[in-house]
Amino acid sequence: MSTAPVFLWQEAETTGRGARVRLDGPEGRHAALVRRLTPGERVDLADGRGTIAECVVAVAHKDWLELDVRDVTREPAPAPRITVVQALPKGDRGETAVETMTEIGVDAVVPWAASRSIVQWKGERGEKALNKWRATAREAAKQSRRAWWPTIEPLHSTRQVAELLAAADQALILHEDAKTPLARLAMATAGEIVLVIGPEGSISPQEMATFEEAGATAYKMGPTVLRTSTAGTAAATVVLARSGRWG
Repeated sequence: MSTAPVFLWQEAETTGRGARVRLDGPEGRHAALVRRLTPGERVDLADGRGTIAECVVAVAHKDWLELDVRDVTREPAPAPRITVVQALPKGDRGETAVETMTEIGVDAVVPWAASRSIVQWKGERGEKALNKWRATAREAAKQSRRAWWPTIEPLHSTRQVAELLAAADQALILHEDAKTPLARLAMATAGEIVLVIGPEGSISPQEMATFEEAGATAYKMGPTVLRTSTAGTAAATVVLARSGRWG
């Protein structure tokens, strides 16, 4: 049996077992026109805030579906909350980073305009890039069947990132020159962990000083240097495992 497709439906939290609901708008058109779902097929509706409604197609129209709700499950928010600050990478590597971090369970991704980032988000171009990251996260959350979907925050400056680090329960920087491996660190098991991933040209000394003043500590992954687009996923995997999120 194939896995039921997941669609975004904001009203999932207020829906009860036995209800009949209509999935319309962009999600309904995709379900009806692209997925070509027919009566009797399974569909899951998620609100991205912990609620998933397990449904069966009752009526299939050309651009909407009516669904019978068979069950509703609600999951508590995962803890600790894990936020990755991602310096802007080149090309579509940012979307790759967002996709894989979403799939493994990161709770928030913060785009960061590092001083050595080759790419800069400004004006309409920046808005378009941010929307791409958000769309990528939404689709990856559906594919990975997450109950809680990640937030993609607006572009942050170095000062704003430092404020995030200062407010975190555990503040981490991934850096190739650090001495202590991230895998040896005792992770927080509650609150919020914030992890900073630098750009292709590395984090500048001035940025490192700012982040360390905010309470962050630098760690390394291992003997190799990772691309910025893969470093966040690799490091977040360690954080998820050692914090108890995967255990």
